[in-house]
Amino acid sequence: MPHASPLITILVIGLTLAFLLGVAAGRLGISVLVGYLLAGVAVGPLVPDADHGVALQLADIGVILLMFGVGLHFSVRDLMAVRAIALPGTLAQVVLSGALGMALALLLGWSG
Repeated sequence: MPHASPLITILVIGLTLAFLLGVAAGRLGISVLVGYLLAGVAVGPLVPDADHGVALQLADIGVILLMFGVGLHFSVRDLMAVRAIALPGTLAQVVLSGALGMALALLLGWSG
């Protein structure tokens, strides 16, 4: 059955290519990450005739997988050990980023 979106096909090709290039890089004595990066370039938006909509979907999937990986290594105990720095720093970053974004939007003439 043909799919309306080539996303699944590209995912399968990309993951297979990443595996094969990772194994090849490992056998050459270099980091497997080099193989993974080359596979990403091969299926990325810089390839001629690339579908940029699919590239955006792949980017979203990549962010989801990255967040999942970070969540697997997240330790509440470690966060509590640095809470005196992490919590005020996080709040300051959110407030400062929001204020700078609003200032830039107003400077550019955007209105809500």
